[in-house]
Amino acid sequence: MKTFEEFGIREELVRAIKELGFEHLTPIQEKAIPVLKEGNKDFIGLAQTGTGKTAAFGIPLAELVDIDSKTIEALILAPTRELCVQIANDIESYCKYLKKIKIVAVYGGASIETQINKIKKGAHIVVATPGRLNDLIRRKKINITNIKYVLLDEADEMLNMGFQEDIDTILELTPKEKHTWLFAATMPDEIHKITKKYMSDPVELTIGTKNASAENIEHLYYVVHEKDRYTALKRIVDFNPDIFAIVFCRTKIETQEIAEKLIKDGYNADSLHGDLSQAQRDKVMEHYRNRNLQLLIATDVAARGIDVSDISHVINYQLPDELEIYTHRSGRTARAGKSGVSISIINTKDIGRIRRIEKHLNKKFLYKKVPEGVEVCEQQLLSMIKRIKKVEINQTGISKYLGSITEELQDIDKDELIKRIVSLEFNRFLDYYRDAKDLNIDFSKKDHIRQKDSLSKNSSIFINLGSMDGFNTGKMLKYLKSVTGLDQNVFGRINIKGVYSFIDLKNDNYLDDILLSFQGEFYKGRKVRVDDNSKNRTRKDNISTGPFATSRNKKWKKKK
Repeated sequence: MKTFEEFGIREELVRAIKELGFEHLTPIQEKAIPVLKEGNKDFIGLAQTGTGKTAAFGIPLAELVDIDSKTIEALILAPTRELCVQIANDIESYCKYLKKIKIVAVYGGASIETQINKIKKGAHIVVATPGRLNDLIRRKKINITNIKYVLLDEADEMLNMGFQEDIDTILELTPKEKHTWLFAATMPDEIHKITKKYMSDPVELTIGTKNASAENIEHLYYVVHEKDRYTALKRIVDFNPDIFAIVFCRTKIETQEIAEKLIKDGYNADSLHGDLSQAQRDKVMEHYRNRNLQLLIATDVAARGIDVSDISHVINYQLPDELEIYTHRSGRTARAGKSGVSISIINTKDIGRIRRIEKHLNKKFLYKKVPEGVEVCEQQLLSMIKRIKKVEINQTGISKYLGSITEELQDIDKDELIKRIVSLEFNRFLDYYRDAKDLNIDFSKKDHIRQKDSLSKNSSIFINLGSMDGFNTGKMLKYLKSVTGLDQNVFGRINIKGVYSFIDLKNDNYLDDILLSFQGEFYKGRKVRVDDNSKNRTRKDNISTGPFATSRNKKWKKKK
């Protein structure tokens, strides 16, 4: 592995970097720094979060800025306040011995007047969130017409958060002769549009596989009935006593509800969502970073830009609507070369979505059974024994009580004493899980197509894909299976037309499953539309319950 000195980085920067504990470059740093420090190319860097991207662009910027300049030399855009502050602090750390370089962070939720005063005093590098920067531009309190470098960090997240218009407004005001650098974890179509519009012959580097998650993340999924989702979450947490996790929910309401339930049930948890004030958000994040919280329950928007070390698990309480969002969620763990686990709690209707994520990431997900009560108790017992072995004894503080303790316990032998000490903590798990039910869906039962159900011969669906899209009967069947996760025996006659097709269903009960599976589905950039084509059809209320079936859940469909 190469060192920073080998790239000709100035001595002041190298000294500060070494004091931060960095000796060797990460892959993205090793490939990006030589290109960026030349300062004459547009650049696209694709790598997962936690791979050292801030140093990859921060060190070259520190090399390139003109310390004697009276105008802003470089602009860095970041999606969230947390990431904005983190980037500014990191670059300041690199520039510890370059006293004249001034870095100013501007973001919402803080005094705009204080930020304006800092800009007036001079800034070489401005790190900003798009919303606050546009506010300053409208007030004519910042001038970005002379900058030399623009950097978009976590560009895919900014676009997912709806900052496209803000970014366009900002970039239109910057000079054409500037150089644009872009870093992202994924490469959706919106980023391609930015690169085509604002970049000229960019150098593109990809660390790992494009749109893939980090290699050292293990992806697991558990399949349970909808009513057992929360119970499964608790059991998974209890099975991992040392877990330090983010639990992702899809809505602010669900986030708050799950956090409140966990707190009530005795877990160190709190919520992070858009309805919190900045002060509340800062307090929650401070507790989480200090590990006073074990579980952070968050929405995708609220969690963007969070950079917390040593997150052991990411738990998808609900799968996200977009494939790229799963990549960002899982990227919160396994940072800086460490390993991590991404867990998804799903019900049977989500199996098809898991298959699509696998294909998107080119990663195999491992199906796991929700631990039974006895397994949880075993893990908790082993964890307690490890804690007892590692506990630091306060000899000074405890010595004055040892006489009384010894006298009180003198009639209890060693084995009995160990049992009693362990039982103090362990009994509550034994009591809780003594009669705990098995939460797993029984995949051995072949009832996913119920022979006793009345099969409607008129059940069929319309799909806006046909022979002009390259489909024949075999390819359509394969496509339907990959999207829905259903067995091929669910589908009957397939009638391929030019730009659309009709597919008969052997079992009317799967119609809702199929319609839900295709929500948000795209094929070669084209939105797929699937409709109920049945006529004079009598729907039954009963539904299948096997491994490829789904429970119709009104609350879930309402959220969708």
